[in-house]
Amino acid sequence: MKRLLTGAAALAVAALGAVGALAPTAAAAGSATPAPAAAASTALRLMPMGDSITWGVGSSLGNGYRVPLRDELTAEGHTLDLVGSMQSGSMTDPDNEGHRGWRIDQIAGIADSVLRTYRPNVVTLMIGTNDLNQNYQVATAPDRLHALVDRITADVPGVTVLLASLIVSTNAVEEPYRPAFNQQVPAIVQAEQAAGKHVRYVDMSALTTADLSDALHPKDSGYQKMADAFHTALVAADTAGWIGAPGPSGVVRSGIAGKCLNDGHARTDNGTPIELRGCNNTNAQWWTRTSGNTLRIYGKCVDAAGGGTAEGTLIQLYDCNGTGAQVWEPYNGGYRNPQSGRCLDDPNSSTVDNTQLRLWNCNGTNAQKWTALPVT
Repeated sequence: MKRLLTGAAALAVAALGAVGALAPTAAAAGSATPAPAAAASTALRLMPMGDSITWGVGSSLGNGYRVPLRDELTAEGHTLDLVGSMQSGSMTDPDNEGHRGWRIDQIAGIADSVLRTYRPNVVTLMIGTNDLNQNYQVATAPDRLHALVDRITADVPGVTVLLASLIVSTNAVEEPYRPAFNQQVPAIVQAEQAAGKHVRYVDMSALTTADLSDALHPKDSGYQKMADAFHTALVAADTAGWIGAPGPSGVVRSGIAGKCLNDGHARTDNGTPIELRGCNNTNAQWWTRTSGNTLRIYGKCVDAAGGGTAEGTLIQLYDCNGTGAQVWEPYNGGYRNPQSGRCLDDPNSSTVDNTQLRLWNCNGTNAQKWTALPVT
């Protein structure tokens, strides 16, 4: 793929007074005309990714563009699950990948982990404000953005990336650099599309300084405009057939009504109990099953403690190590550990939250029923 050359030449454009962002072609922008409504049956596992604007700084309830975007999509009948390792705002599904003060390189540093954990089918991405505001290697910031988009599309093949231009600011450091940076974004999208990737440009130029809560962050009116722009791009991408079903991760429901497989207190320490808990749509209940029949969360595996095979052996989270203690094959509506010949079991069919699971002789009861995930 041909890489964009930005560098000093791009910055010189801003210095010489070229203050408008390059007008994208209709194909690259994807927003020249309103798109028809997307199919309401499309399930969306959407990762909002970026910095403090994604986090929601400046909005009245800390939800940023995520609430109005959610409302627009659910009003159309979409099933929407927001995903990410961060939570912010008052909304009921606050998951996101917005990191306050972070630059492009810092987002790139965690991209592999979070994308492979949550496997979104849509990523809304706006990042670069802090590269400019911190005067951090500004000349090559668009190249870093291009590399980040490459990484996202490699980590989650088939993912749709909605790549946004940076919003207007009144910050004396960031704003002079912004027009030249924004000129490069449509060209990144064009290069990605030429390579067969599902990347769409999202023009944020509708925001004005009247939509800001401070020098860098929108207020509610600005976040509404951001939501509208992301929504238009998402509908157009869906209409184009870009958005497939979310990848093979999800909640593992127990045969005990209303209960789910849960990572105790969303911890990642070795030895963290794997529990029964009321289904709550949090990251602590978002599992992935691999082709080797491991069950994973946060990059770690469901494990029979100490490699035990006896009845009553407790189930824990542990570093994935390829041993038989971490193999869970579908069996009789649940999961069986072939090393022990025993099943993943809720002790005595308990309905009490935080009950730690165990190995037990397979008996076909609801205490051993778990919805099976597809294989990655």
